[in-house]
Amino acid sequence: MEMLGVGEIVHKEEHTDYMQPPAAALDADQRTRIRFPVDDPEWRKWGNQHIYWRQGVSFEQMTEAQREVAWALLDAALSMKGLELARDIMRLNHTLAELNDNNFVEYGEHKYFLTVMGEPSATEPWGFQLDGHHLILNCFVLGDQVVMTPAFWGSEPAVATAGKYAGTRIMDAEQEQALELINALDAAQRAEAILDVAKTGNNILTQAFSDNVIVPEAGVSAATFSPEQKALLVNLISLYTSNLKEGHAEVSLSGIVEHLDETRFVWIGATEPDSVFYYRIHSPVILIEFDHQTPVGLTAYYENGTPFREHIHAVVRTPNGNDYGKDLLRQHYEQHPH
Repeated sequence: MEMLGVGEIVHKEEHTDYMQPPAAALDADQRTRIRFPVDDPEWRKWGNQHIYWRQGVSFEQMTEAQREVAWALLDAALSMKGLELARDIMRLNHTLAELNDNNFVEYGEHKYFLTVMGEPSATEPWGFQLDGHHLILNCFVLGDQVVMTPAFWGSEPAVATAGKYAGTRIMDAEQEQALELINALDAAQRAEAILDVAKTGNNILTQAFSDNVIVPEAGVSAATFSPEQKALLVNLISLYTSNLKEGHAEVSLSGIVEHLDETRFVWIGATEPDSVFYYRIHSPVILIEFDHQTPVGLTAYYENGTPFREHIHAVVRTPNGNDYGKDLLRQHYEQHPH
């Protein structure tokens, strides 16, 4: 089967669980609010901000039984690692409420909305979206193929040191392995990879409302990497693809490896163990950005306004027009007029 990009599933029998969306467990009003046409602009209206007008039905508006069905849908789409990361991001949004004088009006673990696009089908295109503060998943399904981008993962704080979810932390490996890679490059490679050693603000390019942004070609080419350096790069990429179901993650990663020599690695910031930084991995089939951001929800604790490790934004996209499965949908319409 054709490999079209990160997040695509190529074993039909492995994704039949997708055919159990939460809509069937909802009441009539909720079903009306959660459903959209498969090509609706609602796909592109997600926002990683905490204050944002969202459509669909939130976990907060569901009964406990309905939440279990919603979690089952996410479980069908994500690996155990990916599902736990999603849960931890939601838990840390509860922690953020606690750190803001128990402000559960703006923050909370259940303020995440689900929408279902199209009619769930084994042969026709459909999908779903999870949209909330620091966590957005777009899952487009067409037969035996799935695209799960754009995906947004992040949090502020990145670690809960107290409160209901004390001990919860996210994305340590995505930071540590990136530092290992940048420090494994030789002087000439680092000179190409590092655009600026000073990180004074936010550098991410492709988060909310950035679907059509042009990402410049920059950084060091992986074609110059040694086998050991390439292995470090693949290991770093796999931290993101491994949020998918295991077999699907392997297929995605294999397609990325095929284009490894066309992949570029960009870095902004210092390279010490406790540094704040930004990095980007960009190839014809995947775009990954990771960014330490300036304080937003924790300004009462960090007043100097500089980027810090307690605020993370990370985005995964499929370049060349297949975010939201748009290219797959276009091909389907060309072959099967509706």
